[in-house]
Amino acid sequence: MSSLYIVGTPIGNLGDLSYRAVEILKNADLVACEDTRRTLKLLTSLGIRVPLISCRSQNEEAAALKILGALDSGKKVAYCSDAGTPGLSDPGETMVRMASSAGHTVIPVPGPSAFAALVSVSGGRGTQIFFEGFLSPRPGRRRSRLQELLETGYAFVLYESPFRILKLMEDLATLDSSRYVCIGREMTKIHEEYIRGSAAEVRELVSASQPRGEYAVFVAGFSHNEPSKL
Repeated sequence: MSSLYIVGTPIGNLGDLSYRAVEILKNADLVACEDTRRTLKLLTSLGIRVPLISCRSQNEEAAALKILGALDSGKKVAYCSDAGTPGLSDPGETMVRMASSAGHTVIPVPGPSAFAALVSVSGGRGTQIFFEGFLSPRPGRRRSRLQELLETGYAFVLYESPFRILKLMEDLATLDSSRYVCIGREMTKIHEEYIRGSAAEVRELVSASQPRGEYAVFVAGFSHNEPSKL
């Protein structure tokens, strides 16, 4: 049996890659990745040369079978998604399930996560935080799911593209204008920015700007059935 390493990679700043992750990638026999072009740039910057295999959402099951074959032959395999921790709104779960079911060791190599990074600077409180990731791009489904999440009373984190962030904030402000929100844009990158305030306030700030880059959105929960006063 062999080992499959699930490696967290930078969400922007390459300096966030851990020493352990570098050693794992350097000593791997094969690196599976979401986008071979992006991972090749990362490996090249580290002076690492190792065979790559694509494993993205569109081909994850077929790619997992190839990776399983490599593990069966005794090779050490590392998996990297494009950015952050695999399995959090990124491929990886199918490969992990198949490898572990076949008796191989699956080892996490902790690293950057947009979810954890945003929560750490959100200023929110509470011990229960729900990770939702990307909502449906369909307006009706998006609003319906937002309503469900708001009604749970728990804090939650969403991911959104620059093309839909304003629509998301408009929906949030309509459903609960006073709910505390913290948005992280381009986290760890040159144009890193955080916007905090009520859903209505954040909507106005987003509408006055030109949305660029990827967004992570923290929405506070209720405290004793009342909106958190943050």
